[in-house]
Amino acid sequence: MTIYALSSGPGVSGVAVIRISGSKTSELVKTLTNGDLPEPRVAKRKKFNKIKNSEIIDEGLLIWFPGPDSYTGEDMAEIHVHGSIAVVRAILHELSKVNNCRLAEPGEFTKIAFQNGKINLLKAESISDLISAETEIQRKQAIQIMSGKSSEKFNLLREQLLKILSNVEAKIDFPEDDLPEDVIKNIKTDSEKIRKEIEKILDDQKVGERIREGFKIAIIGPANAGKSSLLNYLSNRDVAIVSEIAGTTRDVIEAHLNLDGYPVVISDTAGIRDSKDEIEKKGIKLALKRAEDADLNIIVIEPKSVDFTGFLNDLISEKSIIVINKIDLGYNNINKQITKFNPIFLSIKNETNVDGLINRIKHKLKNKFVSSSETLITRERHRQSLEDCVQNLKNFEEKNSQEDFDKAAEDLRLATRHLGMIVGKVDVEEILGSIFSDFCIGK
Repeated sequence: MTIYALSSGPGVSGVAVIRISGSKTSELVKTLTNGDLPEPRVAKRKKFNKIKNSEIIDEGLLIWFPGPDSYTGEDMAEIHVHGSIAVVRAILHELSKVNNCRLAEPGEFTKIAFQNGKINLLKAESISDLISAETEIQRKQAIQIMSGKSSEKFNLLREQLLKILSNVEAKIDFPEDDLPEDVIKNIKTDSEKIRKEIEKILDDQKVGERIREGFKIAIIGPANAGKSSLLNYLSNRDVAIVSEIAGTTRDVIEAHLNLDGYPVVISDTAGIRDSKDEIEKKGIKLALKRAEDADLNIIVIEPKSVDFTGFLNDLISEKSIIVINKIDLGYNNINKQITKFNPIFLSIKNETNVDGLINRIKHKLKNKFVSSSETLITRERHRQSLEDCVQNLKNFEEKNSQEDFDKAAEDLRLATRHLGMIVGKVDVEEILGSIFSDFCIGK
């Protein structure tokens, strides 16, 4: 099967890039141009025609990448034409007329590259992350993963586990007297060393995931305290409805922000109060769940609701900032006890001291995006595989100490498999769909 897709962004542009990959690529290119193939990897000016009547669609550039020296490992071509909707639509329509040639699925070009051994899974995922990067720190992380240091580390650990496994199997197959003493001793010490190394990688405060997915901030507090106004101010647009009527927000409203280069996902939540309204009660439940999952909670209260002690006692922690809004209404009702939580006094309406809150948020962000490790975990899939690997290594160590070597060897095989799944060294067909479905069409 030969696939094709628009690889540049949709809409009107100066140049559009249409990518083709598969066994019929050369035939398609010759038909569209009424000519021979150009030299490999050299841009050649060509006229692109309709297949049946040779009517010219547009004039542009053609680049020919014969396999296996191409991005996908197959014969591949890129057509560079003017980026009008009509031109792109006409060329895609002509390609659709050819038998065994279809529009590519999201991420299919990269999926084929992985299946043909051109890249591993970590690099495939980093390509997707680079395309989706909105901040500088996200771009740098994607490039760091693409450089291959994480892949090299996981492959090295896997090879070390395979070496230990070979020694365990030798211990099973041969009398103990026939094995060097250092081999038997190293089985235990080497497996413990690898386990501790993986545990150190896991102890990363989830920095990689925070960079990729965004630092999660939840704005929580009683009804009508100014939570939606704060979201709109930070977003610099009207994301949430603001009303003097309490209980206006009933669902979680999200906005993605770039705060000094740090990716942030900030959520406005339903006001927390006693309510008999079933829909509002569900919104309050969602608010409490979002606060639990957030990296940082901004607790917004106002002078008249400072005594909301039950709510405060449950949610105040190291990951919270207390904001007392509406100070333009006066301080008379503020409980002196609140000062021990180092609150920020502001007025969103008058834009008073909002910069103080933003600076506090930035300080929290900087502390959460620091990592000394070059081996980054950027997805839950990686973390789960590493945790499973550690658990299997613990099982191995226990069975090995009991001299139950057959079962110990199986635990070691499972540990090796989980490491291999990160970079795609084992059969990972069951997870390919979820990985590549996040790609845009044409990549």
